[in-house]
Amino acid sequence: MARVLVTGTSGFVGGALARSLAASGQHEVFCISRKPSQVEGATCHRGLFHSFEDLRVFDDVDMDVVVHLAAVTGGCREEDGICVNVEGTRKLIRYFIDRGCRKFVNASSIAAVGFQNPAFRPLQIPLPDEHPCLDRDGYGVSKYLMEEITRYLALQNADIDAINLRLSTVIPDESKGNVGGLRPLGQWCLGGITMMLLTDAVRAFTLATEAPLKPGVRILNTAGPKVWASAPTAEILRNWWGDDVDVSFFDQPGNEFAGVYDVSRVRDEIGFEAICLPEF
Repeated sequence: MARVLVTGTSGFVGGALARSLAASGQHEVFCISRKPSQVEGATCHRGLFHSFEDLRVFDDVDMDVVVHLAAVTGGCREEDGICVNVEGTRKLIRYFIDRGCRKFVNASSIAAVGFQNPAFRPLQIPLPDEHPCLDRDGYGVSKYLMEEITRYLALQNADIDAINLRLSTVIPDESKGNVGGLRPLGQWCLGGITMMLLTDAVRAFTLATEAPLKPGVRILNTAGPKVWASAPTAEILRNWWGDDVDVSFFDQPGNEFAGVYDVSRVRDEIGFEAICLPEF
């Protein structure tokens, strides 16, 4: 039975994932979160994932997988994003590498490309898994640099497996029918049309956790294959960007409501495809 640590279990996705893993009976689940969390069937600790002193509760646990969901979220101050999401992640992964863990599943974000700012324009669309970071505001670059930290540590430790899931916006399962049409360009614009239900997000992290060990670093867009909107994708994007970006892909038959992120690799690598799609 694999020993799995989930960080951020007082949060929306982290808590749901920990409960699901523990209920499966296939894993021995450990949790750490800044706020108290109770997960039936798991060993829970209150603490900071980026504090060496708090992590020492795991000194005697031979952890097999670390699933890292704790973070400061979108809209954070630049300093907080760098200190927690980047340096904090380095401390966490370093601690467990030094104690023999070789598999790390990290919650990155589709916002790593920089779409928080309305001035963002993608270099390519659908956006590939490793689209460059064009962030102007702090959160996106913190997630991008978190991914780079895993590359750095993998160069030092060639046997580790680091899967960075560039996760879409995650919403409650009961929100499936809440789908809008055209909307004005603003902050987080792509996040508003790139959504996933909690059930699918939990399944994505479960598949990554249970995937066979594959040394190296993978960055995977983790979103649904369809745009979360009732208007065609090309109409939404042209309404925002005019002719600044070539969106002709979405004019092709069959692509009218395709998602703006290329999600083929996450399907090929870990077998994930979102199945809870918008209804309109």
